[in-house]
Amino acid sequence: MESSLNEVRMWSSGIAAVVFGCLSIYLRLGWRGGMLGGRLMVAMLVSCAWAALDALAPQGLLWAWLSLVLEVLRPAMWSFFLLGLLSVATRTEAGEGSSSWVQQAAQAVFAGALMMSVAAVLVAGLGRWVFYAQLLMVVWLLVLVEQVYRNFPGGSRWGIKPIILGLGCVLSFDFYLFAEAALLGHVDNDVLAVRGFVQALVAPLAAMSAVRSRDWTFRITVSRQLVFHSTALAGSGLYLLLIAAAGYYIRWFGGSWGRALQTAMIAGGVFLLVFAAFSGSFRARVRVWLNKNLFAYRYDYREAWLRFTKALSGVSAGGQAGLTLEQSVIWALAELVESPGGVLWLRDVDDVYRPRAKLNCPLNEGEEPADAPLASFMRTHGWIVNLEEWRSRPSLYQGLAVPPWLSAASDAWLLVPLISGEEMVAFAVLATARAPIEVNWEVLDLLKTAGRQAASYLGRAQATAALLEAQKFDSFNRMSAFVVHDLKNLVAQLSLMLKNATRHKDNPEFQADMLLTVENVAERMRGLMTQLQNKEPIEHKRWIDVGDLCAAVLAERRASGPAVSLDAEPELGVFGQVERLQRIIGHVVQNATEATPEHGKVSIAVRRAGRDVMVEVRDTGCGMTSEFVRERLFRPFQTTKQNGMGIGAFEVQQYVRELGGRVEVESEPNVGTRFALIFPSSERNETSVA
Repeated sequence: MESSLNEVRMWSSGIAAVVFGCLSIYLRLGWRGGMLGGRLMVAMLVSCAWAALDALAPQGLLWAWLSLVLEVLRPAMWSFFLLGLLSVATRTEAGEGSSSWVQQAAQAVFAGALMMSVAAVLVAGLGRWVFYAQLLMVVWLLVLVEQVYRNFPGGSRWGIKPIILGLGCVLSFDFYLFAEAALLGHVDNDVLAVRGFVQALVAPLAAMSAVRSRDWTFRITVSRQLVFHSTALAGSGLYLLLIAAAGYYIRWFGGSWGRALQTAMIAGGVFLLVFAAFSGSFRARVRVWLNKNLFAYRYDYREAWLRFTKALSGVSAGGQAGLTLEQSVIWALAELVESPGGVLWLRDVDDVYRPRAKLNCPLNEGEEPADAPLASFMRTHGWIVNLEEWRSRPSLYQGLAVPPWLSAASDAWLLVPLISGEEMVAFAVLATARAPIEVNWEVLDLLKTAGRQAASYLGRAQATAALLEAQKFDSFNRMSAFVVHDLKNLVAQLSLMLKNATRHKDNPEFQADMLLTVENVAERMRGLMTQLQNKEPIEHKRWIDVGDLCAAVLAERRASGPAVSLDAEPELGVFGQVERLQRIIGHVVQNATEATPEHGKVSIAVRRAGRDVMVEVRDTGCGMTSEFVRERLFRPFQTTKQNGMGIGAFEVQQYVRELGGRVEVESEPNVGTRFALIFPSSERNETSVA
């Protein structure tokens, strides 16, 4: 029996030594030079040494004397720390530099107890006097604990409560141990064996107070996730131990039914544990309880903000995946207050808020104009509306009128305005939280800040959608301009044909040419209309012989203006659309002939330029100034022609760039112009694509 108690004592003190040692190192890493923090670390280090020596239990007079010294030094260091706390408390109450009679008396009693302990060692040996001295030290520490708690202002006790509670419980245990030893003349070994376990309880509570109390100047970061998972793990372990113990006694006293009842109870206990682990409401209640009782602030703002921004960015969080931006906003806001979801009301172009997205909540039907009382109130004040508070105390919200659709929503809890600048982009209606939460200033400030961040995301998304829509219209308008330009050329062909019809209507050759022209114009117009309707070219890209294409351009040209010569190298091709390429080359040739008098010259040369193919059009016409070429030639709707649209040169440059080429222009007034279209060369065997 004695050996078993010694083994229990060894493990008990060993665990205490490890706990005190680890927390001392942790506090040292976060210490920033505070006097009270230094006293606390010294007290915990001495407690670590005392527990380690008690766990090793070395033999001999020297070790016995050292053990007694640590037995006295440990409460002395805790007394030193408590005196520092008491000094802070009395300084708060009586002013800077005051010293109360309690402190003076406490120091005198402490000195007397220490001298009595030393006298017991030197004179009376290890007898009953030691127990009296230790009992006096315990009583003295209990008085100090009571005075510290009594003298601290009520608003400041939250920080010291854990360590005061821990020291009170541990000292009560020591009081029982040494009071019995002083009466009987020996220590109860059963109680002494578990003393280390009891003493270790004060270490985490002391660390908790160090985290709560900023005046001790510890910069300690305790991960809330670590605390949550550690608490969940410890609670699960304790729960399983209780289930196992209950199952053991059921089996023991259950007779023939004992084993079956034990199996049923363990299975049921495990089922309840799994259910609790996957219950969002249960996890929310645990988190709320931990944040409320273990931390000075409800939120770990770094972690909360990282999780919030990830949710807004579309990163899966909390098992939610595949959400739209609007649903991500709901999820991010709801997670801050343990809400299961809600509804997002977004402002449309007609300044009316409508429900746009929902998450774990029914979608409300209704509209809320921007000038309605609810929207005006949230936009003007920027307040978070707590509907539970509004129902019980409506006067706090200055006569706010709630619309019928919101009154009918029984699970609606918080209204969060999403404000960007001076405009309310949207507002979120959050469902009732899974665990009771006090909506205090901290929750309201975080929701306001998060609401503004979410509003910026929604505003940017709306601006992006509007920009994409504008780009689509711009693309359609650009294509329409090209189509209208081509129609103008076709109308010009028909007008010229009608002009000549009066003189040549009886000529069979003219009639045949007229029918061919009308057929060609009709085919071109059908193609242009199809292109406009489908918003994309109807012709696929393929390999094109540029020399043959230029010859086709000259064949369609009417015999008016100066003669045009063609010099083309054979088998020079590009990869593109025949109709569009023929149109832009024809436009360049037409501009050259229109700018050149009858006696002038216009030439087309198709040749290789390195790895590229160049179509060069030269004329001896009126030319252009360098300023016009630089600033106006390729800008849409800029033209010098009386009936021109200013689209042709712009289309030339756009399509050449689309094929990966470039345009070069050299011109001089009254001398002429060189217009070069340079394309990447292509081999004949390239396949056609859309």
